[in-house]
Amino acid sequence: MQEQDRIWTLICRQLAGEATVHEVEELNRMLQEDPELTFTMDMLLNYWQQRKVEDAEDSVQAFDRLKQKLDAIESGISNGNRPVALNPQQQPANQHVSRPPAIPIAHRITWKKKTSRTRKLFATLATSSGAINNYVKSSCRTLLRNRAFSAINIIGLAVGMAGAMLLLFWILNIFTFDNFHTKRERIYQVYSRETQSGQTAVWGSTPHPVGPALKDGWPQVEEAVRMNWVGAFVLKYGDKQLQTMGFLTDPGFLNVFDFPLLAGDRQTALQNKHSIVLTEETAARLFGDEPAVGKVIKIDSNVNFTVTAVVKNPPGNSSIDFDYLVPWSYMKDLKWENSEWGSSSITTCVLLKPGVTESAANKMLANVIKQHDPKVKTEVFLHPMRKWQLWSRFDNGKIVGGGIEIVRLMGIIAAFILLIACINYMNMSTARSEKRAKEVGIRKVAGAARISLVFQFISESTVIALIAGVAGLMIAQLALPWFNTLTGQQFVIPFSNIGFWLAALGFVVVTGVLAGSYPAFYLSAFRPVKVLKGTFRLAHAMVTPRKVLVVVQFTFAIIFIICTTIIYRQILHIQKRDIGIDLDKLAFVYVKGDMSKNYELIKHELLTKGLAKSVTRTNSPITDIWSNTDRYSWEGKGADQHVNFIQFLADQDFTHTMNLKVVAGRDLDLKQYPTDSTGMLLTELAVKRMGLKQPVGAIIKDEQFTWHVVGVVRDFIPGSPAQPISPIVLQGPNKDWFGAISFRLADENKNTIESVEKIFRKYNPEYPFEMRMASREHTEKFRGERNTGELATVFAGLTILISCLGLFALATYMAESRIREIGVRKVLGASVSALVALLSTGFLKLVFIAFLVASPIAWWMMHNWLGNFAYRIEVGWWVFGMTGLISVLIAVCTVTYQALKAATASPVKALRNE
Repeated sequence: MQEQDRIWTLICRQLAGEATVHEVEELNRMLQEDPELTFTMDMLLNYWQQRKVEDAEDSVQAFDRLKQKLDAIESGISNGNRPVALNPQQQPANQHVSRPPAIPIAHRITWKKKTSRTRKLFATLATSSGAINNYVKSSCRTLLRNRAFSAINIIGLAVGMAGAMLLLFWILNIFTFDNFHTKRERIYQVYSRETQSGQTAVWGSTPHPVGPALKDGWPQVEEAVRMNWVGAFVLKYGDKQLQTMGFLTDPGFLNVFDFPLLAGDRQTALQNKHSIVLTEETAARLFGDEPAVGKVIKIDSNVNFTVTAVVKNPPGNSSIDFDYLVPWSYMKDLKWENSEWGSSSITTCVLLKPGVTESAANKMLANVIKQHDPKVKTEVFLHPMRKWQLWSRFDNGKIVGGGIEIVRLMGIIAAFILLIACINYMNMSTARSEKRAKEVGIRKVAGAARISLVFQFISESTVIALIAGVAGLMIAQLALPWFNTLTGQQFVIPFSNIGFWLAALGFVVVTGVLAGSYPAFYLSAFRPVKVLKGTFRLAHAMVTPRKVLVVVQFTFAIIFIICTTIIYRQILHIQKRDIGIDLDKLAFVYVKGDMSKNYELIKHELLTKGLAKSVTRTNSPITDIWSNTDRYSWEGKGADQHVNFIQFLADQDFTHTMNLKVVAGRDLDLKQYPTDSTGMLLTELAVKRMGLKQPVGAIIKDEQFTWHVVGVVRDFIPGSPAQPISPIVLQGPNKDWFGAISFRLADENKNTIESVEKIFRKYNPEYPFEMRMASREHTEKFRGERNTGELATVFAGLTILISCLGLFALATYMAESRIREIGVRKVLGASVSALVALLSTGFLKLVFIAFLVASPIAWWMMHNWLGNFAYRIEVGWWVFGMTGLISVLIAVCTVTYQALKAATASPVKALRNE
């Protein structure tokens, strides 16, 4: 150690121009004995630039300033300035080397007031025109010298940035919903609410008459429009048929909502009962490149409609989506208009006049239904368009959330993914600290300020972030089709938008600064004396920032693993639930055209040809809920008792086709019992809610009809199997309000399906044949949960990948810092397995700590998520045990390579300089 101190003393004296001839010879001799210092010496000479003495008088003045400063310090009256060199009186008077005259120490000292870091930062940029260029060049050289390190960092950051980009695209899309409407702040949807038994229910539909009543009765309402969604209309032009969805709506629709018109007049487009407005895509599918306005098309092959306008396709961030608009007046021709104030089935929106506030309007409009029908206790209130996407979930009459919950979740996941990628960069950078320590020491000895070193390291991270940003953008572009399918949106990266590039540049710079901040301040804080002596290492500290960062990374990874496992278990749990209906080979078609008129012929031919085992009709498919009510009354019903029943209209052979078990009484049978047209089937839960001891034969009344119960069937679930079982009533076919024909196929093969299609086309030739399988419709109900599970799986995989890179970085650092210790242990007889265990134990401890932190967090998150399901799993302890085992295996596989590499290295190389 004394020999190294002597070498550095001689180096400093030579750089200062104060070394004698004998000292230079001694230094050369010692450098020959220690070749490793030759490179260090060369770097110092390159950085050290001497100034020529311009005037001896300047040196004298500098010396006088230095002496005055030292005297002031000794007197205790210093003003805060400090010298940066030794006292010039300590200079030896020995003979000097024959070389250009050295500058006295005092001449190299300048005195100035200590400045803040911020001022130093701007001063560095302002006074050095080539500073940034130098930083970038140096950063690029560092990246090229360490290709493997750079590649790992770029991959980690690129993957993290790509994941964050996709989620940010989704979040920004949510926040821009409906922004294209110029009257957005004055548009409201009319909601209904009713309080029963202390609980306030809220729903987004209203009775049909509410819209006209609001427009005619309150001057504060500028416009009111009703919207009735239709999915069964078939548009026909020539030999082209198109079944798509649209709205029956009031003429003011295009005045309230700013969907751009490509042709036509928005003031008159929906005035005529037989006019129709098409979107650009729908018009192109029907007419090709021909002008659409003025063309006549048929709806359901029996009514002619004239195209009066064409609007641009609703954008993906529109709450209202449609392919056509038909005037509300056509509802009367269809006999769909309902004047009852107690039946809520359509969407109503209003445009308030400027200056009318939401609270004032709610006070005025709340009792509009009660004013027209005192028997109905339902109130209305306005829900602003700006909240439709983010705040649309109500609990007991109050807004409690909605899309904002998903936005927050996606935002947290995006932040976690990006943070984990930045942590990975931090670990990789600090893991190479020993290799870069001498560089830092030499730069400092050569006069580099800490702020310039910070800039140097942050510039390196920014360059890496820039490269990773480009790679991440390419990854995001490749993953965009999958992400669009997952979210049901059509995201497009706006490469031609300058705002996008500015935002992307800001995103990259922030990521680079965030990733490089800790390594920059960590590395720049090395003290050159300790660095150059090799005494700065802290590898064996119990708690280090690197270890903390690895724990944070694996905490996120373990949380994702636990959450993904529980989500998929919940999905499987729901899918396997017995819904009480046999969905095997059960198919249905929506009733349209001549199907209702020719139903008996269709049914007869399907059965006689052996294509179907059973056929029936219902108001809606058995897998959907189209109607519910609480208007039934029965003997023994309490005055304050309110029970909401799901309604089905059923026909002959209903229970046989659906394979429902009749537990009491019989099925509806109009052939043997014609009075079954007013018969009724109840489910077991309906009987329980009504409190009927002898349900068969009981009389049930609603506002129009009297029903008699003929049988009780086992409970079944027509809606989401994740929700609780609801009471259901199955009314007899007293009216032809059937919306679906259901049949159980004999075989689900291609020939059978083609034969079924021929029969339907035979009796309903003007309409396309669209058969749906009930099992597939049932599976579609899990799309949201499946998408959530898939999203969690992908990001869990990304988190694990990036976390493993971080763990690999720490393993690399530990192996490098303990290379001499490993060499000594091998010389003393330690085996490879013992050394591998020694190096791996520390990492397993970190993973175990991460597991202890992640487990309660994951349990809390999944406990809240499962609370949204009435039918849910219990979170078992084995999920956490399995996750802990997987985490250990991941950690072992990650560090084993570096551990084996260090354990099998030759101890001669490690100890040859000791």
